[in-house]
Amino acid sequence: MQLDFTGKSVIVTGAAQGIGRSIVAMMAATGARVAALDLDAEGLETAKAAGAEAVFALDLARRDDVLRTVDEIANLFEGIDILVTAAGGVRGQVGQKLETIDDAAWHQLFEANVDGTFWCAQAVAPYMKARGNGRIITISSGAGLRPSLTGIQAYSAAKHALVGLTKQLALELGPYGIAVNSVAPGFVLSNPDTQRQWESYGAEGQKQLVADIHMRRLGKPEDIAHAVMFLASDYAGWISGQILSVDGGRA
Repeated sequence: MQLDFTGKSVIVTGAAQGIGRSIVAMMAATGARVAALDLDAEGLETAKAAGAEAVFALDLARRDDVLRTVDEIANLFEGIDILVTAAGGVRGQVGQKLETIDDAAWHQLFEANVDGTFWCAQAVAPYMKARGNGRIITISSGAGLRPSLTGIQAYSAAKHALVGLTKQLALELGPYGIAVNSVAPGFVLSNPDTQRQWESYGAEGQKQLVADIHMRRLGKPEDIAHAVMFLASDYAGWISGQILSVDGGRA
């Protein structure tokens, strides 16, 4: 199966590292014009090296900044065909007892994982509606389908919310030719947060986690990017409202 995104205009969030950067590289390598968005301005230089034509450092939780940036990208690329929202994660948080969680920690993960995706979808929708076609692909998590191995209540809740948002957007945008789907990764060593989480399990915990994966290995950013590329392609033209688990199989 040969994928060709020549002439397609793509926005990738969370593009400074890991999964997002891998998606940028694959999209650019298949001919797409890619705009990379991330909070990490320095890290975006690696997205540019991976093939991004334009990079934008911003906080995706700020609606006005998102709308302005998407308008700028749409003017630069003469429209928007594909949005991939890979931004999110645990933002350095670790699992704590329920009684210790404060409102700042709770809201931080909803802003990172849900708010930014919603504002991006809101911003690109008019451009995709105008073309009568489009793809929105969110990056959720196995933590959005079952309890989270991180032990972080807000992360699990936010990823469950992102799964619900994906399905709702699919219903609303489908009549305009816009397909909305999500990729739900299993454990992927993709950034410093996931590396810290992996190390926190210790030797026995790491052994058990891998044993619970049918394929007996952790995921790689490329594993997730490949699934995104399929959902963004014409081969997935009649797939919408779906959550694709890419986790090596779970026991």
